Amino acid sequence: MLNKLNIKTNFLKSVAFKKIIIIFLWSAIIFTAIVLGLNTYVCVSAKGNMYEPQNYAEGKADCIMVLGCGVKDGKPTPMLKDRLDTAIELYKNGAAEKIIMSGDHGKEHYNEVGVMKLYAIENGVPEEAVFMDHAGFSTYESLYRAKNLFGCNKLIAVTQRYHLYRTVYLGKSLGIGISGVSTNDYNYGGLIHREIREILARNKDFFTSLIKPEPKMPLGDKISLLESGNVTNDDAFLKIAEENNVKIN
Repeated sequence: MLNKLNIKTNFLKSVAFKKIIIIFLWSAIIFTAIVLGLNTYVCVSAKGNMYEPQNYAEGKADCIMVLGCGVKDGKPTPMLKDRLDTAIELYKNGAAEKIIMSGDHGKEHYNEVGVMKLYAIENGVPEEAVFMDHAGFSTYESLYRAKNLFGCNKLIAVTQRYHLYRTVYLGKSLGIGISGVSTNDYNYGGLIHREIREILARNKDFFTSLIKPEPKMPLGDKISLLESGNVTNDDAFLKIAEENNVKIN
């Protein structure tokens, strides 16, 4: 009798375990389908507004925006350098008269936007044409601030192609007339990690685009792109310029 009860108990445990496995597998399949589906939706929605630098012909925009992605030892990382070079090329070709450098300057000793502006000046862009957004802590916040702080309604966003889908999608969701221009393809390393991270980020920002939260940092007084970009200069930037023997008016 005891053996029969043990057999029955083991059987029930086995059946319950199999049900748990089946539920887990179906949940994983459904979750993966949702993630990949939203990823595809974001990419397809953005693709029509994306261009290679040599193919951009959408007329003059209010500004070109470069999204920060890291500086090291006071210099742009290779990815950021490619973004800056593309933006400078667009500027010199007359795509826009102003450039907004948007990135992380949330810490005293880390100044993405200062390095970005200095690089543009050293490569032939007038200092007055370059604005800095010191609180571009995310792609969404950079775009939100471009519209609501700088009044930029027609914008060219410059970044790598894998990041451009999400950037353009967010810009469109905010009502910006956005065109995305990708840098030239280059193997930076860590491709698989970036792609996986970006798929998840596209899903996150799909919901961000629905909620449209306020940025972490208050906008403050509005800045007109008709002004000189030097209105966004701060002591940290002037120090960087001095250290690199670049005179700022």
